[in-house]
Amino acid sequence: MAAHAQRLVLKFGSGILTNPRGNNLDRRQFTRLSAEVAALVRAGHECLIVSSGAVAAGMSALGMPERPRELAARQACAAVGQSRLMELYAKMFAAHDLNVAQLLLTHGDLDSRTRHDNARNTLEQLFRSRVVPIINENDSVAVEELNFGDNDRLSAEVALLVRAHRLFLLTSVDGVLDPEGHVVPEVRDIKTASGLVRPDKGRLSVGGMTTKLQAAAIASAGGVRVQILNGRTPDLLKAALAGHKVGTVFRAQRT
Repeated sequence: MAAHAQRLVLKFGSGILTNPRGNNLDRRQFTRLSAEVAALVRAGHECLIVSSGAVAAGMSALGMPERPRELAARQACAAVGQSRLMELYAKMFAAHDLNVAQLLLTHGDLDSRTRHDNARNTLEQLFRSRVVPIINENDSVAVEELNFGDNDRLSAEVALLVRAHRLFLLTSVDGVLDPEGHVVPEVRDIKTASGLVRPDKGRLSVGGMTTKLQAAAIASAGGVRVQILNGRTPDLLKAALAGHKVGTVFRAQRT
């Protein structure tokens, strides 16, 4: 890795990967986001994507206009949609001469020392090969993200797993918002911020801002700088890496 380059974990939420009606994947978003990530890779950064969207993709394939309430139905949507999600990622990154790799993880995989080490070794080899790993919760056998987090917590755990420099949580709002709707540029006390932020979330998202704050607490405590950005605004990743004040920052608490 070049001296200026960093290892980045990018979490893409359902709200930025689906169309406004939430009944299909938004190809224009995939086109733009893959181009931005490819530019980061060309600049020398190592990029890993934690991606939601499998349930929404499955809903489209199965003709479901609304997110199902039953766990088994959501798991079925994820099973159908995951292959469609990866097919789209592979096509988009191939346009930039990059390969992608799929890893489906559960929290149990990261809690087990053997599986934790195996996952990290696999990811290290993918980075050396200039492959972009795409990680999602294994929703067909696990329930944590389907019920609680929309991959927010998983992205924090993955950032610690690969010893990332930065974690970017891309969502459909401009950052942590105070009760008046203004962006909070930096959060120093996550407990205080939890009492201030508005609890709203998108129709297809699971955790809203609360789980993003929880993810930020986990990652920043482990030495990872976290930033929440609006994933529908172009070039914010580039701006954040250049030091511009965008979104909401959570500084790493230790190295």
